[in-house]
Amino acid sequence: MFRRVGRFAVHRPWLTIAAWIIAAVALVMLAPGLKSTTDETEFLPSHYESVQAGKVQEAAFPKTETPSAIGVFQRTDGGKLTETDRSEVARITKALDDQHRKGVAKVVTGPQAVSPNGEIALANVVAADRKSYDSAVPDAIKGYREGAKSLLSGTQLKVGFTGQAATQLDSRESSGNTDAMIMSATLLLIIVLLLVIFRSPLIALLPVLIIFLVFMVALGLIGTVSHLGGLKADSSISPILIVVLFGVGTDYILFLLFRYREELRAGRPPKEALADAVSRVGETIASAAGAVIVAFLALLLSTMGQMRAMGPALAISVAVTLVAALTLVPAVFSLLGTKAFWPSKAWKKKPRNRLAGGVGSAVARRPGLIAAVSTVVLAALAVGTFSFKPEFDTNSQLPQKLESVQAMKDLQRGFSAGQSDPAMVYVKSEDGSRLDAGALRAYQAKLKDVDGVGTVSPPVVSPDGSVAQYAVALSYGPTEDKAIELAGGPLRDAAHSAAPAGSKALVGGTSAVLSDIEKAVSHDYKLVFPVAGLAIMLILGLLLRSLVAPLYLMAAVALGFGATLGATVWLFQEAQHKNGLLFMLPVIVYLFVVAIGTDYNILMVARLREEVRRGVPPREAIRTAVARSAPTVASAAIILAGTFGVLMLADNSMLQQMGFAVAFGILLTAFVMAMLLVPTVTSLLGHRAWWPGHQDAPRPAPVPAPAHDEPLEEARR
Repeated sequence: MFRRVGRFAVHRPWLTIAAWIIAAVALVMLAPGLKSTTDETEFLPSHYESVQAGKVQEAAFPKTETPSAIGVFQRTDGGKLTETDRSEVARITKALDDQHRKGVAKVVTGPQAVSPNGEIALANVVAADRKSYDSAVPDAIKGYREGAKSLLSGTQLKVGFTGQAATQLDSRESSGNTDAMIMSATLLLIIVLLLVIFRSPLIALLPVLIIFLVFMVALGLIGTVSHLGGLKADSSISPILIVVLFGVGTDYILFLLFRYREELRAGRPPKEALADAVSRVGETIASAAGAVIVAFLALLLSTMGQMRAMGPALAISVAVTLVAALTLVPAVFSLLGTKAFWPSKAWKKKPRNRLAGGVGSAVARRPGLIAAVSTVVLAALAVGTFSFKPEFDTNSQLPQKLESVQAMKDLQRGFSAGQSDPAMVYVKSEDGSRLDAGALRAYQAKLKDVDGVGTVSPPVVSPDGSVAQYAVALSYGPTEDKAIELAGGPLRDAAHSAAPAGSKALVGGTSAVLSDIEKAVSHDYKLVFPVAGLAIMLILGLLLRSLVAPLYLMAAVALGFGATLGATVWLFQEAQHKNGLLFMLPVIVYLFVVAIGTDYNILMVARLREEVRRGVPPREAIRTAVARSAPTVASAAIILAGTFGVLMLADNSMLQQMGFAVAFGILLTAFVMAMLLVPTVTSLLGHRAWWPGHQDAPRPAPVPAPAHDEPLEEARR
């Protein structure tokens, strides 16, 4: 099948390329754009309490005036606010409110907005409705920051904006600058590395152009599927898609080009060599892509909508990349022939590859020793996994120089840390009757008695009297670990047990949402990972026609996962004395190291099987497979690891952790597992590695069919 696909693309290149261009243009013009949201409650199933609390709030208090951002006023000398200062705060707040910015209902302050120590005054920015949270209010905050500069002139005051909308604005602008830097660095890195590897400007530039075309097709398909399936994508899906497409796409192109160059060195005509390269590595690329696709699709089992939406999107992108690797790439290089390698002449002669040959010889001579050392190294690194602590304080991951971060620290000098984004407690009558006012006041006092609670607002009762709302300001920032633990534990327990007779209490707000997300993530770890592992094992079993090989391959992958996560824990959590690491880090390592890194193991084992089938002795087969696959694996891994390693240049510690974990994991997978552990274990098992089939039985080499439709002159070029 892969030979037929390759021959069609090679001998009908213009038709193949035209089909891709038409598909890209049509999808860009007709496909709906990706929907995105930053409301985490939309990613949780309805049975979680924070989601139920949000629905009660929308029904009973559709116009609740919870501040979406807060202006934090203080004196420039850090002293107590004078009466003149307080008057200036009122004047500036009134001037900001008079600007009537889109998405903002009002900007208000008052005597109660001054901290008990007299050093801080607050101005609440109230959103017009919840729909304004994602775009309009952050844009308004940007305007308020600019407008406040002139209003503060001549006063002894300064102001900083913090809270949900301000943090969102800073995150968006910070990530926007980071995305541009990462994209530029990624493209430059890929072009430079490809230029160094192949010493050809065409090969350095063509993969970037091809992947860009693939990206447009993939994005259009994802938009169409998301629209038809009602999926919602997180706002970060586009940058992730770019990284996945560049990483996976470059890998598959390298798999094909290295084999193409090898066939040329064997003396085959260009078109025949290219078609043969597709036929030989097509199954490997398809199997590698299949493993990645099923791993991503396993995210459909996640309880979090964010993961469920990400899974199909990533799977579609990899599927499109697979089709492009087997059709578009051969078509493009069919038109260029050997000119693609210009000015290099390396395709004409076999390289010495002393380093790769030395690794292959060492693996063949000492398989037991190398397998043992590799396993010990990976196991030692994996020990750090047991110290992993998930960190849900996303604000701590942001650059500390951002205004929203600094303003939050200033706010905490005078108020409870949770003042900017309180937990919300709702008491709802079970039969729809009016709640007793005395019982609601007593309930307020019981909430105030919970350890870690700063202040509790008086109850706000719905028009029909059946629902009461309390704003509970915690003593900790809304995304801090202590706030998440408090909202999901003691506060909920107290709220439930102390609820007035005949009523039901629900706890919502950011801290409660994050508590529920923590539970959802824990559930997903126990379900998604095993299902994905079994699916990858099935793909490996179908490729290798073996029950034994998939078992030790997945064991190696699991060991690599633990080593990657453990090394990241030691570097960022232990060495830097952090409270914890990004709570999504295990999922990220799973997505980009386990799923994509499996490609290298598949490539190595497939090449080993190919050498064994030629009838050479086992040790010679191991040496040849490692020596010939090592340059491909090393080049692909360095480019992929470098792509993610660029993230370490960002100020955001979340991106730094992600960049290191993925880059280190990819290198570990390629240079330790694929080159050392997997071939040595295969060598030690011998014929048993292919049980119950006979995939290692010698087979005659396939005779390529004559290319009757290929002009002789073109074939000889």
